[in-house]
Amino acid sequence: MSTPTVSAVIVSYNVVDLVLECIASLRTDGVEEVVVVDNASADGSVETLRRREPDIEVVALPRNLGYGTAANRGVARTTAPYVAVMNPDVVVEPGSTKALVDALDGDPGLAVVGPRVESPGGDLYPSVRTFPDLADAAGHAFFHFVWPANPFSRRYRMLDWDHAAAADVDWVAGNHFLVRRRAWDEVGGFDESFFMYMEDVDLCWRLRRAGWRTGYEPAARVTHAIGRSTDQTPYRMILAHHRSLLRYAVKTTSGWRRLLLPVIAVALAVRTVLACAQRAARGRPHAAV
Repeated sequence: MSTPTVSAVIVSYNVVDLVLECIASLRTDGVEEVVVVDNASADGSVETLRRREPDIEVVALPRNLGYGTAANRGVARTTAPYVAVMNPDVVVEPGSTKALVDALDGDPGLAVVGPRVESPGGDLYPSVRTFPDLADAAGHAFFHFVWPANPFSRRYRMLDWDHAAAADVDWVAGNHFLVRRRAWDEVGGFDESFFMYMEDVDLCWRLRRAGWRTGYEPAARVTHAIGRSTDQTPYRMILAHHRSLLRYAVKTTSGWRRLLLPVIAVALAVRTVLACAQRAARGRPHAAV
């Protein structure tokens, strides 16, 4: 059997219907080697997938290890030089995988490339963003609760950027990207100290430090139904998000800015409370905020 060009890793938690739809879209787009890593689902996901999709590998974890750790387990089972790492609530549009492969084939310095991500209603999801500096991070963290169109959030989320053009970017969202396996192995994949959130930012940050680049390719397009897994335990996910934000700050802050880390920790604690209050008031998935 020949080695595939692309393997796909889907990390799943209690959303077997979405996983099946995701697998179908990958098959339609020509991806044959698919690994599903199940984070100890309680909805019969493992049994259903093994019955309905006997040709794919299902890795059943004994407990929920988080997104990055599960993805690492899945990538380790693949054989292709390129690996698509994705959420279960993603549907890949036909031709998207080829567009991402072409981007990596055409640029040996590119480690990761992400597609255009849209909501089921066709709205653009800001899946490419900048590495946040302290000013934009602080402004986005607090102003978006009362002023979503504030300039700090617009810069960080690149809302005024031309999403119709391919370009190098700081980082792409981990809901779907294609990574060069050699680059992934060089930096050790996702940092497993991030349970949920920020593992994608951290990966792209480490790849840049290792001399690799990250790209965006809008010729590839996926639909992302945000929040089905994470909204099962919304307050736990909000806490995990803010822990990851602090972990990333500690890991990436250097020089005199490290003196600000205690202030950042207090600010994130306040933001955690505000995010929980917003979730209670609006009932909106945290990932969509």
